[in-house]
Amino acid sequence: MIIVTGGAGFIGSAIVAALNARGIDDIVIVDILGEDGKWKNLRRLKFADYVEADEFLDMFTAGDIDNSVETVFHMGACSDTTETDCSYLVKNNYEFSKLLANWAVESGARFIYASSAATYGDGAQGFVDNADDLDKLIPLNMYGYSKHMFDLWARRTGLLKTIVGLKYFNVFGPNEYHKANMRSFVIKAFEQINAKGRVGLFKSYHPEYADGEQLRDFIYVKDAVDMTLFFMDNQDLAGLYNIGTANARNWNDLAKATFAAMNKEPQIDYIEMP
Repeated sequence: MIIVTGGAGFIGSAIVAALNARGIDDIVIVDILGEDGKWKNLRRLKFADYVEADEFLDMFTAGDIDNSVETVFHMGACSDTTETDCSYLVKNNYEFSKLLANWAVESGARFIYASSAATYGDGAQGFVDNADDLDKLIPLNMYGYSKHMFDLWARRTGLLKTIVGLKYFNVFGPNEYHKANMRSFVIKAFEQINAKGRVGLFKSYHPEYADGEQLRDFIYVKDAVDMTLFFMDNQDLAGLYNIGTANARNWNDLAKATFAAMNKEPQIDYIEMP
């Protein structure tokens, strides 16, 4: 059996779809469907059971989790970089992750979790996915810090020698429509272009970069999932790993590629940062 927390979400649902493509459907999806359209991501997936996160935590606490679990993909988290409730982020992204990681290791299950490129902060300390460099990192928001806290805990307890943490960069692709303001630029650009034939990019406030020339590492979700499943297939690997292309592209390139995919001429407005 495989558990996928956040399995109705963006990356999580893509992981389940990829497992289905391998003929695997003995999967338990754990998530919080809430009131948005995330449930739609489940419609084409094959899985053994769906459990709401609160119920799963109760089952977990009571010791009612099936011992036949072979792999846990822990993708469930509050991923809103603008979330200001620090206690909420610590509970969801740190405390629950500790419980699940300890259980997985004690049960002999493979544990693969979503860290984040947000742990790198402004990038001043580089983007080296080496656990020895964790102390140098200064995340810019509480979301990134909550992920960083778990990375540090996993290293401190020695679990990072057994489990795998994946630092996803800017992932885009299908099944992210429910993420509201946290959707990728590609989706937002498509909607803007479709609605008014133009797209807005934030101006650059860095002297080394012209407007729209700021750099990011963008990766398609199915490529990110292929890299994720690699660590299920290669269980001798452990530690922290970047999930990206290692080739940064600027916002102008991505905007122009979106226009080209829609057979439209680029019309880009550079707007002030709010």
